[in-house]
Amino acid sequence: MRKFDDLSEREILALAISNEEEDARVFADFADGLHDDYPASAKVFDEMAAEENGHRRRLIDLFVAKFGNHIPLVRRQDIRGYIPAKPVWHMRPLGIDTARSHARDMERAAARFYRQALTRATDASTRKLLGDLAEEEEKHDQIAAGLEEKILTTSARGAEAENERRRFVLQIIQPGLVGLMDGSVSTLAPVFAAAFATHNSWNAFLVGLAASIGAGISMGFAEALSDDGKLSGRGAPLLRGLVCGLMTTAGGIGHTLPFLIPYFYTATVIAFIVVVIELIIIAWIQWRYMETPPLSAAAKVMIGGALVLAAGILIGSS
Repeated sequence: MRKFDDLSEREILALAISNEEEDARVFADFADGLHDDYPASAKVFDEMAAEENGHRRRLIDLFVAKFGNHIPLVRRQDIRGYIPAKPVWHMRPLGIDTARSHARDMERAAARFYRQALTRATDASTRKLLGDLAEEEEKHDQIAAGLEEKILTTSARGAEAENERRRFVLQIIQPGLVGLMDGSVSTLAPVFAAAFATHNSWNAFLVGLAASIGAGISMGFAEALSDDGKLSGRGAPLLRGLVCGLMTTAGGIGHTLPFLIPYFYTATVIAFIVVVIELIIIAWIQWRYMETPPLSAAAKVMIGGALVLAAGILIGSS
């Protein structure tokens, strides 16, 4: 690897050309990754990519005028001291906040590069271009803000916010709610059946723990394998499966933990209270995120939970 201070003026210009080309491609990748969910913001990154390509052309014109047509390949990763950037533009789906934050970091890094390169250049035309580009990179935050104000109208921002909310519901809330409902309701019967059959808190805890973990693994795999999210827009299957599996386990563990109390009746009463709290939380999530009327959501959840709970108690007491 080479030290930056060892680079010639020719190599510094070649490095600047390579940097601008890579940054333009990154912004273009941002635009591509945001196109479906954030079309207005994607246009902003398209404009930023065009700006970087403009810088590249100016650098190439100067390089050709001073050194000829052959531009040596000098890249950031070949220079000692450069910190490799995380390739967030490869992520799908790409978050708008992540893209904007990474873009700001790129602009700051570019401005620092030109300021440092300016100290290594001696030719007047090279120093002028490097200084101009440093100032332009430092102003890119203002340029990006101007583009956002022009392109991201109130209606465009509202549409993007609604799309983001919809994705959050599809990718996080929906699988999490399915898991929480399954874990909270389906494990009631085995837990309380074991409790009333043995009148032993520890036995009820072991059954509840096994049922919760088993249901979590089962629901996680079922959700992850249900679809790849491309046609449904439900996002990465691994994320959905993880959310669903964890929430399923959490739903079952909630009313299982009270049975760590050695006194059976005390543990059972607390477990009943936890069950009611779990069902209220499920009804609230349905009302808050799924737009289910609160009374309807509460009635459905309470009736279903009561039936499963009653089945477990009857079976355990028989």
